[in-house]
Amino acid sequence: MKYILVLSFFLLIFSCKSNTKDAFGADIKTTAANIENGQLLFKNNCSSCHNFLQDGMGPNLNGLTRKVPTDWIKAHITNPSQLLAEKDERTLQLTERYPVLMPGFGNLKSSEIDDIISFMHSVKTNVPKMSSNRLPLTDPIKDSLKFSEAVAHLEFVTQIPASAEQPPLARINKMECGGRSGRLFINDLRGALYELVNRKPQLYFRINEFEENFLSQPGLATGFGSFAFHPSFDENGLFYTTHSEPARAKPANFAIADSIETSLQWVVKEWKAGNPQAATFAGTSRELLRVDFFGTIHGMQEIAFNPVATPGDDDYGMLYIGLGDGASVQNGHVAISDHKGKGVWSSILRIDPGKSANNASAYGIPSSNPFAGQEHKAQELWAYGFRNPNRFAWDKDGTLYATDIGHTQIEEINLVEAGKFYGWPLREGSFELDTYGNLNNVFPLPENDHEAAVSYAAIEYDHTDGAAISGGHFIENSSERNYIFGDIPAGWVYISNLKKDGKPSLQKIRIANNDSITDFRALTNSNRVDLRLGQDCTGNIYFFTKADGKIYQLRQLK
Repeated sequence: MKYILVLSFFLLIFSCKSNTKDAFGADIKTTAANIENGQLLFKNNCSSCHNFLQDGMGPNLNGLTRKVPTDWIKAHITNPSQLLAEKDERTLQLTERYPVLMPGFGNLKSSEIDDIISFMHSVKTNVPKMSSNRLPLTDPIKDSLKFSEAVAHLEFVTQIPASAEQPPLARINKMECGGRSGRLFINDLRGALYELVNRKPQLYFRINEFEENFLSQPGLATGFGSFAFHPSFDENGLFYTTHSEPARAKPANFAIADSIETSLQWVVKEWKAGNPQAATFAGTSRELLRVDFFGTIHGMQEIAFNPVATPGDDDYGMLYIGLGDGASVQNGHVAISDHKGKGVWSSILRIDPGKSANNASAYGIPSSNPFAGQEHKAQELWAYGFRNPNRFAWDKDGTLYATDIGHTQIEEINLVEAGKFYGWPLREGSFELDTYGNLNNVFPLPENDHEAAVSYAAIEYDHTDGAAISGGHFIENSSERNYIFGDIPAGWVYISNLKKDGKPSLQKIRIANNDSITDFRALTNSNRVDLRLGQDCTGNIYFFTKADGKIYQLRQLK
């Protein structure tokens, strides 16, 4: 279930004030068969976003069935939009507190929902308490963001073919230039890679037709995750993809201990087109890297090449790979992401895919990697301490920035430098995290903060101004180093000059379509926008939304 479902439940738990809470749940089935089936359904549909220990992408579900009427939970899972239209009191409370209403799950059978609730009702556990006596911050960043006077004027470009009957209609996730070929591509997490030709999508490749273990369910952050064309694709025909497969499908390069149940694996593959100029792919492939993940969220979110590196540069042809924590920290498995060993989770890797031909390994370790030749860290590591480094961007000077989706408090843009530690799971933004207690809580940095050697974000904002940061791009031909990006669920747009010295500015931007001020909720007719940004080979910036599969071009910012 989408993470907004989890957020929704949290408010329900605390907003329901009945004095007859023991009566709630009396109608729930408690047979072993119902609970066992519900546990499987929960794992496949819900566990990526929430658990019964503490908050994940939203709050935990511990005790919910004893505090909220069962019929209301069923109705809310099935069609929350209808409850909102009917001005249901609880649903209205949810929309006041959270920016996005959860999508409906009408695809689940009534009996399946019953079994999920049976499993939820069977779980009884103690919620972690704060690990210190300090009072947490209730509003970490007190000043809300202001709107810029500039308006982003958009023009509709095209619509990607629907890959589902219900929103999100097309899980379009990344747009990128095909190396230096001048061709523009966009992928759908459900398996398709399209080329935009004369502003129309043409199918280039379906990864699910080549990968028998391809997995795109549950539909949050699984599937055909990312792609990257080699800078010399038009000559060598090489491009790279990430996709998810079931847990233990094959032996992993980086495995999680058998004692910990995993949800899936993420795989990096290299593809070689026989004819790089062809309209559709035909060629060969090989596997480079396979990594186990505890949960189905915060996986292998991004792969990319430095687009400003040129032949002869140390960074030319080096593949960067972003890996999240796989929801391990919020589920009590902090050690997976604490970077005390040779793990790769919660990090950005840098490998040399071109050094594989004569090596036993499928890829090479660049000698300029900060831990190359060292035994105490994975030599693939470039930087670490990220919860979910979901998108990369390089400025014209070759400086790497990574957006990092936060937990319950802070969203970040990090200036990424080799070998640096960016805080997770000890910090969320520039605040101390209650890592081994209640992850909802953040505190001012301690007096001995320097001992943690954290590199803090260039830009951060809290959840009064967004919920989950998306990637962005630098605006070409700008005297300032203006970086434009978005927030995924509600579709907010932001701009920052990302100064390397001094405090960067950060503002929200209004958008206009056909010269009329609007927003992406209105454009998509959805409370969950799923906004992403892309950039073509000449620097034009695009906005695209999973809710309806539509793509818009930024025509001017004035």
